[in-house]
Amino acid sequence: MSDRVYNVLFLCTGNSARSIIGEALMNNLPDGRFRAYSAGSTPKGEVHPMTLETLTRAGIATQGLRSKSWDDFATASGPELDFIFTVCDNAAGEACPLWPGKPMTAHWGISDPAAVSGPDFKQRAAFEDTLRFLRNRINAFASLPLSSIDRMTLKSRLAGIGAMEGTTDNEEVA
Repeated sequence: MSDRVYNVLFLCTGNSARSIIGEALMNNLPDGRFRAYSAGSTPKGEVHPMTLETLTRAGIATQGLRSKSWDDFATASGPELDFIFTVCDNAAGEACPLWPGKPMTAHWGISDPAAVSGPDFKQRAAFEDTLRFLRNRINAFASLPLSSIDRMTLKSRLAGIGAMEGTTDNEEVA
């Protein structure tokens, strides 16, 4: 097994829920092969309280999580990124900055749990769904033989992971 640590960036528009959950889940993986970050094209400036609540209930560390701009990662002093996953349709459609390195990219669209209105139980269910969908995708990604797979096959597998169970921004969360 390779000792290489891969840098992964989860992108969303507001960086308050989905991308933060992706960052926390990936950094919670036990093997230490990944260092995850999250950012937004127009960050909200704070993490949604239900994001932190959902992660805490799942036993996932929330220390240091904050809403930040993708500009923080598009500099020579930023980490050299290996993978970038957009988790919202808006961010996937925006013109992204030039990233250091040559990261592989994929779209893993998931509905925005922060956009769900109504009673608390409905909002909590949306955050739980987001956690579950991202956990499934991250586990599938982490099981790939990254050091021995060719770039074209890897790109295809990343797109397949994005098509796994989950909803996109254009679908209603039940």
